[in-house]
Amino acid sequence: MSKAVFYHAGCPVCISAEQDLLNLIPENQVEIIHLGEEKSKVEAAEKAGVKSVPALVTPNGNVLHINFGASIEDLK
Repeated sequence: MSKAVFYHAGCPVCISAEQDLLNLIPENQVEIIHLGEEKSKVEAAEKAGVKSVPALVTPNGNVLHINFGASIEDLK
């Protein structure tokens, strides 16, 4: 994985985390995935180890769960 991937569901917690994240990581180094709009990517998020959103999957595969907006189960 060459980029970090930020998964979120569009809730206020997620949007705030996205803005903070983009202030820390250049936009060309992170892919933003809105699981509420891209339901087909929920399975990939789960396989990466995402249990809740917002979450950042680092380029080396670590999952950083940021606060708690929604369970991955709620997004299915």
